Amino acid sequence: MNDGATDTSSGPTLRELLRNPDDLHKIASLKSDFTRKKATIDASLKVGLAEQLQLTQAGMASLSDGQETMAEIKAEMMKIDRLCADARELIRNFPEINAVAQAHRNFQAVEAMQRNIEDFDTRLEGVMQLLNEDEDDPDTQPHLLEIHHAITRLREIRDDALMQVQKTQDESLEDTLKGVFGGLSAAIEKFDEHVGAACMGLIPHVMSDKHSLVVRLAIIIEEEEKFDQRMLELQEAQKEFKDIGGKFTALEEGAHELRGYKDKFLEAIKLYAEGQIQDADEALMNDPDRLEKSLRWYFNDLNTVKKGMVPLMPKKWRIFHTYTQIYHKLLHEWLTNRASDKDITPPHMLAIIHWKDKYYEKMHRLGADPKDLDPPLPGGRDSDLVREYRQLIVEKVEQWMNQLNANDRAAFLARDESTLTPDQHSRIRTKTLGDMWRMLREQLTVASTAKILEITEGVIDAMFRALKTRQDMWTDLVNSELAKYIQAQSSSSEPPQLEGIQALQDWLIALANDQIVSIADADANYGQLGYLPAFQGAFAELVSPEYQHLAEDKVETLKEGMTDLGFRCITVFVRLIFAIDFRSIMADFFTPNWYAGKGGASMGAIISTFEDYLGDYSNVLHPLLAELLVIELSKKLLVAYLGAVRNKHAKFPRTAPYNERVKADVGAAFKFFERFPDVYPDVKEDWKVVSTVINLVEVDKHVIQAEFRGFVSQYWDVKVGWVESLLRCRDDIDWGPLGDGKSFMKGIRAVVAENREGRGPETIMADVG
Repeated sequence: MNDGATDTSSGPTLRELLRNPDDLHKIASLKSDFTRKKATIDASLKVGLAEQLQLTQAGMASLSDGQETMAEIKAEMMKIDRLCADARELIRNFPEINAVAQAHRNFQAVEAMQRNIEDFDTRLEGVMQLLNEDEDDPDTQPHLLEIHHAITRLREIRDDALMQVQKTQDESLEDTLKGVFGGLSAAIEKFDEHVGAACMGLIPHVMSDKHSLVVRLAIIIEEEEKFDQRMLELQEAQKEFKDIGGKFTALEEGAHELRGYKDKFLEAIKLYAEGQIQDADEALMNDPDRLEKSLRWYFNDLNTVKKGMVPLMPKKWRIFHTYTQIYHKLLHEWLTNRASDKDITPPHMLAIIHWKDKYYEKMHRLGADPKDLDPPLPGGRDSDLVREYRQLIVEKVEQWMNQLNANDRAAFLARDESTLTPDQHSRIRTKTLGDMWRMLREQLTVASTAKILEITEGVIDAMFRALKTRQDMWTDLVNSELAKYIQAQSSSSEPPQLEGIQALQDWLIALANDQIVSIADADANYGQLGYLPAFQGAFAELVSPEYQHLAEDKVETLKEGMTDLGFRCITVFVRLIFAIDFRSIMADFFTPNWYAGKGGASMGAIISTFEDYLGDYSNVLHPLLAELLVIELSKKLLVAYLGAVRNKHAKFPRTAPYNERVKADVGAAFKFFERFPDVYPDVKEDWKVVSTVINLVEVDKHVIQAEFRGFVSQYWDVKVGWVESLLRCRDDIDWGPLGDGKSFMKGIRAVVAENREGRGPETIMADVG
């Protein structure tokens, strides 16, 4: 046996019992225990096998007894046939006597047949008169039973006559008789219409106490059922005893066609219910809340059958059982078809889900047999329909969100500012933000009306996924648009195209505002709770405590993502300013033009541009983002300023007044940023790095390594490439093949390597390339 395939779910394996060499002393006890368990299992198997063998033998014995009984019956019938033949031989002149008797019987039959044919039209006229009278009184049909009796007799006359003629194989005579009996078909058709009308109105007749009609109808159907049963038995007898069937005249007399009134009776019950269900379907589609009301007739009918119809019908029909089965199957077909309809709406599916429990409760009160309620109706809290209903809402959410994302993406790429709008506080936002959250709240309401946690929680999960997808879309779009401008800046000496840049910046501000108003608390958002916290509060009471805990993590993740996206929009906004507005200005810093005060290398020009942008956007930017914008302007300016040491022709000659120029630049920047007292301390702290950088330029080259060691202790993430660019700006270091530049850089790298282990928080130098 393959030990690896052994089922170990019922107990420990030998590998688990004998893990250590010290466990070997357990083998004897384990062997004894396993032997005892094996004996117990073997005994149980023997008992079970004996019981199964006994049942099999009993079944085979029953089959054998049945076969013997059938053989005995057939043998007895053969004996009867032989006795009849022998009895004829015992009577003298039996053939002659039998011939005379047969002739007499035939003569009587002919006389009877003649009288019946002569009276046929008169009887038929009487039947038609009774049918016309009942037609004038369809609610009672007083002659229904009499008509049935008369038509049955006329049928027998017609069938007997036609059968006798068919034996003669005289086609002309058969056609003549068919013409004589032709009017009976019209009477039968009209009678069937009256019976059908009575069957279709059974429930109303019982409700209106017209019991006489119901009883007469039941008698007719029962008689016809007996007739059909006899015909079936005769047909079976003819098949079973073909060798002797021709000797029994009972097998040949009369017609052998089934009339099927019982089947028509059941079909009428079905048609009546289908008509009612059609009305219920129209009510359901017009208003799903009316499903229960539209099916009141269902239980009223079954209650009428149970209390009023059962005493009027043959007991063997089990009429309540019959009605229950027919009604239930029709209801099942209808609701199943509706539930699987691809165009069904969530309210309609929800009505079907909730109906199942109500239905079975009502049927239980009616006393319906659970076996009659099969197959089960669609719906219920644990059914596949619940998952389909949840998926239906999820698909709607995904469909709307995908369409919303597609429209917003197209508008963003087209720089369509018509999709941006100021809110009541003049803060620019996208028009679709409110629509999106309104749609999510509406679908949450739809899901919660089911009052099923699986649905509500599943839909909320889908909403979280949709929000994350939208968040990722905006992040990718913002980053890709920035990459286009950065690439254009780096690959072309020409100034980048300004077409559409302002619209892009407006979009960035609107997107940043969207994120803040989505996550802000009421205190930070003009007293209005952000969309996401409000959404969380809306579903908090609709979910389980366990899910609430999970949802808090998901909401927090979304908040962090929205915060990052909002900050990213501001960062990209600032980077675009530097890529578009300051491209030529930053290229002149630390060059001869900067020393001479020529060209665009002016901190004043940068500050003036900052003022213009803040003047344009401060009123349309959310207050929580205004400080962030100032901080980003400061950091980006500082990074660009320090990065200017890589400019072509950037130099710090020993005799040049670079220190004074730097101080002037920093002073101009501080003068601007001190207008923002809430962020100015952080700005000053960041800009301290400039003085330490100037120290690296000013100190004697022989103590550069020592000075740099102090610098890198504060700014551990400084890039070696930037340090080299800075040192190359000095005019006292020889960078030739035999110069001392390489030795200085070797010492710099050694200092950097020494400080890599003691990393702290990221500094401003991490962004300086």
